[in-house]
Amino acid sequence: MVASMKNARRKEAIAPWVPAQWEAYQQQRDLPTDDLNKQKLYFYQNSLLLEMDAEGINHASVNNLFTLLIGFWFAFKPENTGHLMGGCQLEKSSQKIAAAPDLVLYLGNNHPVWKQGDRRYLNLDEWRVPDLVGEISDTTIFHDLDRKKEIYAALGIPEYWVIDVQAQRFFLLVLNESGRYESVETSQVLKNLPKALLEEALERVALDGNAQVAQWFMGQLQAEQPQ
Repeated sequence: MVASMKNARRKEAIAPWVPAQWEAYQQQRDLPTDDLNKQKLYFYQNSLLLEMDAEGINHASVNNLFTLLIGFWFAFKPENTGHLMGGCQLEKSSQKIAAAPDLVLYLGNNHPVWKQGDRRYLNLDEWRVPDLVGEISDTTIFHDLDRKKEIYAALGIPEYWVIDVQAQRFFLLVLNESGRYESVETSQVLKNLPKALLEEALERVALDGNAQVAQWFMGQLQAEQPQ
């Protein structure tokens, strides 16, 4: 019997936000790391969050699934161009804000390009903010729907996805005129992509491989194409 992701949440230690100055974030950011000990750093309102980025099986599976789903959406929308940069450290030093979302999407060709001599993180004082970011929440849902949501709203990112792996919930949030995120039923960035279709994909991946779910998703998009 396949275990469901809807099982009760494991009582794992969740990294806390700790009081810190911007300089402490910069020091942590610049520590040497390797692929087996990567870190995700968040800084907001003089608080620092450090998440170790060793993905669990479910997190990795869902993360790759949603990358595939976004890619297939573009395959059926040839008039659109985009650039995915999931897991990239974002930083806006003028606001003393930093984050490392799992999904980062830029629409169009005006996206960040690394140049020789640049730092490894994405400087949002130099580049525009992404059109969409997302967090894959396995054990971090409380942070993702709280302080991280405030971070992305403060940066002015138009759309924020939160994918709750364990409870199989998908939150599609769009920034309103008041600068707050509100839940909607259809993506504003990936035009006409319904929340319900993404939720069903998340439910299916608990039983099927993410490649099979991506194929199913592609079939749904194809069925919606005008004849």
